[in-house]
Amino acid sequence: MARKKGSAAPPAVIKSSDRFPVSSSDASRVLTLLAVIAAVATVALTGGAFWLSYEHLHDVAAAQGLQHSPARAWAWPGTVDLFIVIGEVLILRASLMRRIDWWAIALAVAGSLGSIALNVAGVGAGAEPMDYIVAAVPPVAALLAFGALMRQVHEAIARRVATPGVAVQRTPVAAICAAPLRPVFRWADAVPAGVRLLPLVAAGATPVAVPPQGRGEMLTTSEVAERLNVSPNTVRSYKHRGTLTPVAADPGGGHLFDARDVEKLRGTP
Repeated sequence: MARKKGSAAPPAVIKSSDRFPVSSSDASRVLTLLAVIAAVATVALTGGAFWLSYEHLHDVAAAQGLQHSPARAWAWPGTVDLFIVIGEVLILRASLMRRIDWWAIALAVAGSLGSIALNVAGVGAGAEPMDYIVAAVPPVAALLAFGALMRQVHEAIARRVATPGVAVQRTPVAAICAAPLRPVFRWADAVPAGVRLLPLVAAGATPVAVPPQGRGEMLTTSEVAERLNVSPNTVRSYKHRGTLTPVAADPGGGHLFDARDVEKLRGTP
């Protein structure tokens, strides 16, 4: 059916191969470049934000009586902002150790809140609202930027930590096939030879595919019939009556009988 005039055309379907026409090596280089750009920008933002916050706290300290001691005026902001650095580094260490360090979190929170409060309070009373915002931006930016930097450091270290391999012991197939077969207990072997089993016990003597140890030559139903000079149906009747009990089964599912048990039946009707 013809499309109506003025109706919008359906959007084109873009295959995934056309959307990302790059090889895995090209994609790896692009991801590495983006990570480097993000790291450089984060370091620049962290340094600039800390410098602005530190400079303003220095001015606050100088205005509060430390103007005659420049060394103390420059050292005083470190008693506040360095709590952020110490707390964030300890948080990174705890994260790499897969645990939570509440002391590190407390140090980072105390340093961040203290830096923001002192920067804002240093503006003084009666200032314009924008002055308080300008004073609060550097410590907040320093907190967020340093946290982003620690996150990138954590990812870089985590990628380089080698995961210990798990040793898996494999048993060769040939060794499994060559292993001796374990005999299976059967009620027919638990009674003396020549003793007939009750039908219930005889029915439980299901032939298995594992030949028991200590047995002699194995004969099929037709071979037993030939050796006893009887028909195969007679051999089957021996089995049903419990007179002759199969001791194993061949690959095709047929019964196998011990030749010594067969010899004991010579002359049996």
